[in-house]
Amino acid sequence: MPSEKPIEAPFEDGLGEALRRTGETFAPPDRAALVDAGLARGRRRVARRRAAVVTGSALALAAVGIGGAYGGGLLGGKQGGDRHGETSVAAPDPAPTGPAPSVDADLVAILAGLLPAGELKNPTTNTSEIPGFRSVRGVFDDGKGDAEISVGLTRADGLQADQQVACPDKVFTAYDDCVESELADGSRLMVFQGYEYPDRREDTKNWRAVLHTSDGFLIDASEYNAPAEKGAEISRADPPLNPAQLQALVTSDDWRGPLNELPAARPPAGGGFGDSADPDGAGIRKTLSSLLPAGLRVRGEGGQEGFAYLVVDDGKGRSYVQINVQPDMWDVVGELFPGATELPDGTLLKTSKNAGEKGVDGIKMWTADTIRPDGLRVVVSAFNAADQKSPATRENPALTMKQLTAIATSEKWLTRP
Repeated sequence: MPSEKPIEAPFEDGLGEALRRTGETFAPPDRAALVDAGLARGRRRVARRRAAVVTGSALALAAVGIGGAYGGGLLGGKQGGDRHGETSVAAPDPAPTGPAPSVDADLVAILAGLLPAGELKNPTTNTSEIPGFRSVRGVFDDGKGDAEISVGLTRADGLQADQQVACPDKVFTAYDDCVESELADGSRLMVFQGYEYPDRREDTKNWRAVLHTSDGFLIDASEYNAPAEKGAEISRADPPLNPAQLQALVTSDDWRGPLNELPAARPPAGGGFGDSADPDGAGIRKTLSSLLPAGLRVRGEGGQEGFAYLVVDDGKGRSYVQINVQPDMWDVVGELFPGATELPDGTLLKTSKNAGEKGVDGIKMWTADTIRPDGLRVVVSAFNAADQKSPATRENPALTMKQLTAIATSEKWLTRP
């Protein structure tokens, strides 16, 4: 089936909140919990579970963001934190159990030392039960307005590292600027200037720099023009560090010590759709294209791990079609598939016809959601518009519910093309 260059639809998506809930609609309700949950396949699996209850958006809508989406950063959560593993190194808890680990103090000292003149207030660090991940965050005060700044460190083992340093697809994420580059040592860098809320309901800016080092580490820095990622009033026009300063922050050799101390992550399991063997969703996209009814032309396409989308046209208007393929989901079947129809092979099926998730009047979203006895979940949705933010282009989606069900239940998802 012929395919044209993906269209750059002029709309914004929440991210993924994947990824970060991999847009806002498929992003997890607790961004902090998502971060604590994951960087290796096991962590991505937790992210899928927390995202799974929302079925209409990409599993992880942004290609960047370790365990999260654009605008979410690596760290998530509220300053001062109450989530597992986060400890304050600025002030002890009311009943402290002992001093913070030296590596945490080291991270705070490194971040403070790399920032311009000013004060790093209320620094906290994250040491989760997941090996191979460390982070530090604080509120930076340079006299021009408090701004949250965070840095996360992880090994790139099992991650789609190239996606972490690739500018996002504009079909999902609107931003002011994004630049990718390769450094002299072979490391790859992405510097992103966007927003915490892609729908701009608040003007909180999120600027990020992500470095994939040539020896297999990821350094992810995020900053905001407010003292907190969410729920805080804007304190300044822009985040405190300009793009050059963000680049200098993530490329500093000062991070080398903490990086080298990170334990190696276990390699992800392979073999099925949705794992790192299909990092850009090409296999899913190919299978989805092969299952389209006759008469549909592909006008745009894209995807990433576990997710793909097509913009199709049957001559009656463009229609956005998206699919998520998630292995090992049976442990949440009770939460995702209450009242589902059981098919002869044991697959559970739920269908729905709802309004679009982005608040655009007239948008229809038709969904077929399935899970097989081995835990493979395939959920496919079609819309009566070329994307989720633009006005409807047609009365109904280009695919009927019967056709969506046929796609979701196809045996083709059992083998990779």
